[in-house]
This record gives sequence, structure tokens and C-alpha cells, in this order.
Amino acid sequence: MGDARRADGQPSGGRITYAVLILLTAGSLFPLVWTAIAASRTNTRLAETPPPFWFGGRLLANLETAWSDGNMGMALLNTTMVAGTITVGTVVFSTIAGFAFAKLRFRLKNVLLMLTIAIMMVPPQLSVVPLFMLVAELEWTNQLQAVILPTLVSAFGVFFIRQYLTEALPTELIEAARVDGVSNLRMLWHVVFPAARPAMAVLAMLTFVQAWNDFFWPIIALTQDNPTVQVALTGLGRGYIPDQSVIMAGALLGTLPLLLVFTLFGKQIVGGIMRGAVKG
Repeated sequence: MGDARRADGQPSGGRITYAVLILLTAGSLFPLVWTAIAASRTNTRLAETPPPFWFGGRLLANLETAWSDGNMGMALLNTTMVAGTITVGTVVFSTIAGFAFAKLRFRLKNVLLMLTIAIMMVPPQLSVVPLFMLVAELEWTNQLQAVILPTLVSAFGVFFIRQYLTEALPTELIEAARVDGVSNLRMLWHVVFPAARPAMAVLAMLTFVQAWNDFFWPIIALTQDNPTVQVALTGLGRGYIPDQSVIMAGALLGTLPLLLVFTLFGKQIVGGIMRGAVKG
């Protein structure tokens, strides 16, 4: 039996395909929906058995409490600045370094590439003590640059872009640009960046989400006076019995910007992934 096709000739999924997609979508959305449900209830109701499976009437009140108690306004602003700066820096620097490793010739190229790969294998926890000593020496404690600068370049990003450009950027195109007298800066802007755009979009998405959700280093470098979202969440619901509904409300506030970013740029991100998948 041949595949079912739509009127435009494209293959059409069967009932099993749609059922699997619906189940996967429901499973993916369940944590977000449950967070919203928990944020709309009281702490007493969340402790009961069975737990609530529908929304209550305290969502706005809990959101207001989380906003004021967790300093969420400053936390969202700080996290946007941190995640945005890290994303731009990682994408730009990784693309430049990845292009150099993929297409340029220079001394110790293979050695430096192996060192870059080796850095990916080092657990970040090993660098916390010397990194904190350096931050304290520079008097950057509780300042955003202490979170931004250590992660402004990513070894994974360099390797990822390098692997992509090795296949996506023809060497003949670079040689033709050199024959035309194009400088390295113009080549980056007019040749490398357009060729690497799909990979840059994917790396930007991964980096932004990782930077937004980063907890380990910010909780060490920052305090509740100048927090990111993840640091602010640790200050919510404090007490002998933590108020889980307020904590969930804070988590919901911290998640909404990510959903907004993906809603606005999801089509471009997915398009970049698809262009990269069919490249070659």
C-alpha cells in the first residue's frame, strides 16, 4: 500500500502518526500546565491527596506575591541582559573561531582544536573555586559581568560551528573571495555569516535557553539584591513550610519570556534547522 498523499501531492500522516504526535505534545505541555495549575492554588490544597488537576482562583494573587517577594522585575531584566549578551557573544565568537578551524590554515591548528574539544569534557564544577577567586579579586561579586564574561565563549559552540562550516561552506567560495581581494572582515560578513546562518540560529536558541536557566554559577556569584530569575526563585516561599504555590508562580513568571521568544522567533529557528538539515 502506498503512502497517503494530500491534494498537493505531499505525503499525509495516518491516524497513528497523529495520535503519537498528540500524545507527545500533551506530555510536553503537561509540566507547564501543571505549573500554572499549582500557581493558581493555595499551599494547603497542593498538599492534599489527590492533588488538584484544574485551575483555582489564586493565580493573580500568587503571581503578585512572587513578583514582590522574589524581586522578579529586576530578576527578569537581569536575566534578559545576561542571556542576551551571552547568546550574541557566543554566536559571534563561535562563528569566527569555527570558521578559522574549518577553513583557515595556521600553526598548531589541530592542537588548539583538540584543546577546545578537551575543554568540553571538563566538568564546570572544577573551575568554580579559581573562577570565584578571580571574580573576588576583580571586585565583581554580585555584578552581572561576573556571570556574563566566563560564559561569553563556548567550546561547544566553536566545535558545532566548525563542524557545520566544514561541509556547508565550499573552499572554492573562499578562494574566489580572496582572488577578488576581499578582506577577512568582509568575508566574515558577506560569506561566512550567511553560510552559517542556520547553525547560528540553532546555537543561539540552545545558548539562550541554557543561559536563561543557568543556576549553578549565578547562585554563587550573585545575591538576592541583584538576582537572575533562577537566583530569585531560591528566595521564594521561605519559611518553616515553603509556599509551593508561590514558588510555582515564580517559576511560571520565569518561563513565560522563553515561551514568548519561541513564539516570536520559533518559525525562523525551525526554518534555520530545516535549512541546515537539507544542506549539502
